[in-house]
Amino acid sequence: MVRSILALTFAFVISGQCLAQQSLIGTYKLVLTDLRLDGNPVTPMGKSQHGYLVITPKVYINFFTADERKRGASVEAKAALLDSLAAWAGPYRIEGNKITISVDTAWTEVWKGSEQTRTFELKGKRLTIITAPQPSATQPGKTFTSRAEYERID
Repeated sequence: MVRSILALTFAFVISGQCLAQQSLIGTYKLVLTDLRLDGNPVTPMGKSQHGYLVITPKVYINFFTADERKRGASVEAKAALLDSLAAWAGPYRIEGNKITISVDTAWTEVWKGSEQTRTFELKGKRLTIITAPQPSATQPGKTFTSRAEYERID
């Protein structure tokens, strides 16, 4: 009897994780961000970034750009475009309402090889990804947090 209960409990835990993963799979458009540096609101990429989040059964891909990017004509202007985007991708795992991405490619080498853990909330077509306080990838010595909301488009 105890074995049956344990087996059933284990099956529910495993299927719960699979259901959470399946419910996240899709393509999302970025609709809102709240970025903070040392607790203060910041808009390093303007007030309205453009981006997408794609979650496949195995890979998490996030890419977004500043709201008013301009084509770079000079070498310097082209290099400056790097500061107006963020992107990373890699395999992920889900534990409860946390998703951990094992970053294997990123716009900044600081993230490559790291694990990025986020909390997520899924309500209907709206997916909210929350970043716990962490060192800023672009401003050493400062702490970064973010709350990004995405709308499922497929």
